[in-house]
Amino acid sequence: MKTIGIIGGMSWESTLVYYRLLNQYTRTALGGHHSAKLVLYSVDFAEIEQLQRQGDWEQTAIILIQAAQALEAAGAELMLIATNTMHKVAAEVQDAISSPLLHIVDALADAILEQGHSSIGLLGTRFTMEQEFYRERLQQHGITVLTPAATTRQYVHDCIFNELCQGQFTTAAKQAFLKTCDELHQQGAEGIVLGCTEIGLLLQQEDTPIKLYDTTEIHAAAAVKAALA
Repeated sequence: MKTIGIIGGMSWESTLVYYRLLNQYTRTALGGHHSAKLVLYSVDFAEIEQLQRQGDWEQTAIILIQAAQALEAAGAELMLIATNTMHKVAAEVQDAISSPLLHIVDALADAILEQGHSSIGLLGTRFTMEQEFYRERLQQHGITVLTPAATTRQYVHDCIFNELCQGQFTTAAKQAFLKTCDELHQQGAEGIVLGCTEIGLLLQQEDTPIKLYDTTEIHAAAAVKAALA
């Protein structure tokens, strides 16, 4: 099994889920007492969050590149950025290392197409929902992307940073997100992408009959498959 390198801490709540899933999927694949070979570099999310608000993506890229290079020096052979939004700088990170970086959108697109879906609703930070780096990569796979109205996008964004990334998961937030899922489904979305690694801590598939694509689960499963290939 290849050693997986995880750039985490964005936020650490969802990085915990990555660690659990990578080990669970490895044990399922190999059986017995097997667990994932991995190394983790956890950044200080406060620094990343401030740079995101300032629009200083170049500096965020530098931080993630340094993390990736440290992971590679520690033996990582396959790299994960354990967050959706920071895939905005995935190309810069990949260019700075020799190990392959498993892009979360490519893993997601494979999962969507495997279900036979071609139109999805996207929930995430405003950066993920509104900027081209995420939506265009899905569209390159032939997938149509629907997003909520502007006021709802702002609510989802604020909830992610002010509640979910702080470990707060309220009934009110769950109901608001489910209402948004219903609205996107009515607009033609065949499934809903939980395009922020914390949303999967708020919503689970049993909460709605609409197909949910939990990017944390999808990314972790694809990473184990690639590491075992």
